[in-house]
Amino acid sequence: MTESDSQFIHWFRSAAPYIRVHRGKTFVVQFDDALVYSDKFSELVHDLALLNSLGIRLVLVFGARQSIEVWLNENGQDSSFHHGVRLTDADTMELVKTAAGRLRVEIEARLSLGIGNTPMSNAKLLVSSGNYVSAKPAGIVDGVDYQFTGKVRSVDHDSIQLKLDNNEIVLIPPLGYSVTGEVFNLNSVSLAADLAVALQADKLIYLIEGSGLLDCNNELIAQLMHTEVNSLLVKGEIEESNYLDAARQACQQGVKRVQLIDREQSGAILQELFSRDGTGTMISASSYDIVRQAANEDIPGILALIEPLEKQGVLVERSREKLELEIESFQVMLRDNVIIGCAALHRFSSVRTAELACFAVHPEYHGQAMGEQLLSTMESHAKASQLENIFVLTTQAEHWFIEKGFAESTLEALPVEKKELYNYQRKSRVLMKTLV
Repeated sequence: MTESDSQFIHWFRSAAPYIRVHRGKTFVVQFDDALVYSDKFSELVHDLALLNSLGIRLVLVFGARQSIEVWLNENGQDSSFHHGVRLTDADTMELVKTAAGRLRVEIEARLSLGIGNTPMSNAKLLVSSGNYVSAKPAGIVDGVDYQFTGKVRSVDHDSIQLKLDNNEIVLIPPLGYSVTGEVFNLNSVSLAADLAVALQADKLIYLIEGSGLLDCNNELIAQLMHTEVNSLLVKGEIEESNYLDAARQACQQGVKRVQLIDREQSGAILQELFSRDGTGTMISASSYDIVRQAANEDIPGILALIEPLEKQGVLVERSREKLELEIESFQVMLRDNVIIGCAALHRFSSVRTAELACFAVHPEYHGQAMGEQLLSTMESHAKASQLENIFVLTTQAEHWFIEKGFAESTLEALPVEKKELYNYQRKSRVLMKTLV
């Protein structure tokens, strides 16, 4: 087997849990017309076809700002903005409709390609577009009339869900319609957030210019909770943007994950969805990593995590049967429903102590405070059980545990039941921590 073969097999196996997790989920994806008219759009179309074939329900929202600017220039009209929002008079609205209509046809045509020897070969994607969005005027702000610039009034989510149930890709232009027959120009970034909220989408993905959200040192912020945004803005560590505001609003209204990823990066949407750490910036409604009580259905994931460590001699070997018997003692750490850490707390009835066992974090997450989070959770459970201390037997992580407050102890300090089971061949160090 060649190295490339091994890499492919490793990637496919690591992507498999995400393929399962994402099947049947609804993702809203927003992009602007600059991407539509770039060389990268064909790659995106291929990736979208792949997502559709994997059972992911897609709602695509496109912007038309660049096209509108072109049409305005060609017709000798000026662009007018207030607080970064376009002022749309009656003449401009006609050009907006033209730009949006042409873009919709172009996108539908690209999604209809069936070229052989490409990911689109025999894809036969069904694309639906319509008057799914009801809008109202943005009104008068600071004495400025926005005229035909609008805001979302409501979303016909039932009709969109029917299309998604039929395995259709739903394409949404930056337009909204009123009961009086008027058409309004909508901001596609805000529109995507409104759609994600109305559809209770599992993810909202923005394909943006740049690698994601950058801090004041121009470093990428890989992830943050929406509740952290305000404090970072106040401190000047990040800059306000339409994307950031829309992401924050979406999370506050129930969207669990919002991703900002680079539209120029080849395959970025695939990397985001099918790898552990993705790409760009993720803004979440809650903590990205969760620790919870393990269940029987977690056993395959626990085994996949600990088996390499068992082969290296880091952990004692545990059979599936042993895990099934001890599963109630385990906690698992998950990222996007994939197990990346585990630990068990084995209590002893004769004394107020417990063993911290099978403590493992996936190697790709070492140095990211995952172990600290998992240890803190286990200590909290021990304290809740009114235990006085916990101990660990380790052969290779002695220094790490000592740094976390454990102290060297002796075999004699162990509970009688554990002392009788001590493996003298492994010569594990005994470390103990008093719980305050």
